[in-house]
Amino acid sequence: MGMVLVYCFCCALLMAIVLREFKKRNQEKKRANLPPGSMGWPYIGETLQLYTQNPDIFFASRQKRHGEIFKTSILGCPCVMVASPEAVRFVLVKQACLFKPSYPPSKEKLIGPSAIFFHQGIYHNQLRKLVQASLSFDVIRNLVPHIEAIAISALESWSSTSGKVFNTFYEMKKFTFDAAVLSIFGSLDTCYGENLKRNYYILDKGYNSFPTHLPGTLYTKSVMARRRLSRILSQIIRERKKKGLVRKDLLGFLLNFKDANGEALSNDQIIDNILGVLFAAQDTTASLLTWILKYIHDDSKLFEAIKIEQTAIYESNGRGKNPLTWSQTRNMPITNRVIMESLRLASIISFTFREATQDVEYKGFLIPKGWKVLPLFRNIHHNPDFFTDPHVFNPSRFEVVPKPNTFMPFGNGVHACPGNEFAKLEMLILIHHLVTKFRWEVVGSANEVQYDPFPVPQQGLQAKFWKESTSTAVHHL
Repeated sequence: MGMVLVYCFCCALLMAIVLREFKKRNQEKKRANLPPGSMGWPYIGETLQLYTQNPDIFFASRQKRHGEIFKTSILGCPCVMVASPEAVRFVLVKQACLFKPSYPPSKEKLIGPSAIFFHQGIYHNQLRKLVQASLSFDVIRNLVPHIEAIAISALESWSSTSGKVFNTFYEMKKFTFDAAVLSIFGSLDTCYGENLKRNYYILDKGYNSFPTHLPGTLYTKSVMARRRLSRILSQIIRERKKKGLVRKDLLGFLLNFKDANGEALSNDQIIDNILGVLFAAQDTTASLLTWILKYIHDDSKLFEAIKIEQTAIYESNGRGKNPLTWSQTRNMPITNRVIMESLRLASIISFTFREATQDVEYKGFLIPKGWKVLPLFRNIHHNPDFFTDPHVFNPSRFEVVPKPNTFMPFGNGVHACPGNEFAKLEMLILIHHLVTKFRWEVVGSANEVQYDPFPVPQQGLQAKFWKESTSTAVHHL
């Protein structure tokens, strides 16, 4: 009997060794089918190259060397990058169930794990409906005069100091922050607004830094600012609940939500989603507005075309005595094409993050479970197969609708940005007042680009602003 047990044990052990070796070889065989590419340095990967150099160089050089799918490592995460319309559609639309929204843990910690863009399924669908409701046409059409007031105030402040040179990007961040606060909270007490802005800027500075917890590092400062933001937002939520106010802003929709079981969102869930929307609404729009000012500044004919279009609206409003209307913002075709072309050429969002929920095969390559997948919008927007002379700024190209899945400035699929119309509205309103009542001059070279991490002209586009005399229509570009 003892010999039988020993024999059975030896057979089981041999079988386990054989199965282990088979599994190891099978895994090695699968690994051999990983996409080509380099993982860079241990832990750091190729993060520094991605965030400090021209994205066109980083992405295009690797696509040229490896093809439309290649591997790398970013912020300590193994990644697969895909750079064709078909591959992007595969990840974001056709097989979206195999790829969950996912960002490096350091980013999730700063924004909050319950934020909408870290989720999929029922929870995501519920939150998306709330965000869409707060940014629907019926809601944002009533925000036109309020956004207009923010835009005029910003432009007046830039032009009030004669000869002062501004960092355009930083000023645009202030404008888009105030507009985002408007959409999230409606009116907000000044003390709350200033505390919110001050701490959010600290969080924002460390968002793309290496997640080191040493005292004094950008990341540590961001974590501490995130805690303070939680306390500030908790107090705002507590006061809104106490007053029993019902508003059609994002906070109102989040507070009034109840799921099928009658469960409301927790304070932490509300806070995470407020910060998520604030993050999505500020830097990207500010970056794009900065590029638009550069593109208009560099092309006098384009400036004149926009000015003619906007002046006609300005004159119809009694030379600015009457406010802009929603219908007028929907009838600015030239300016709208400028925004579209700026979205394409600047490609502020170069990529988005997804994570494979299981081993996925695409065109013979393995995308391992748990690896990040980055659809590269920028590569597609700058591909000459889809856009003739892709590095030339040419708004007229949008007189014709682009080919499907070749123009995705706001993403694609169920996770496409729900705030795209609000962002366009901000830009249209600011451009209207800028070209009809103000002038600006770029100081120094604006041909270099910096990445922080979004691409913006060097030093944020240094510029002077001044108010145009009502008695002249001369432009000073």
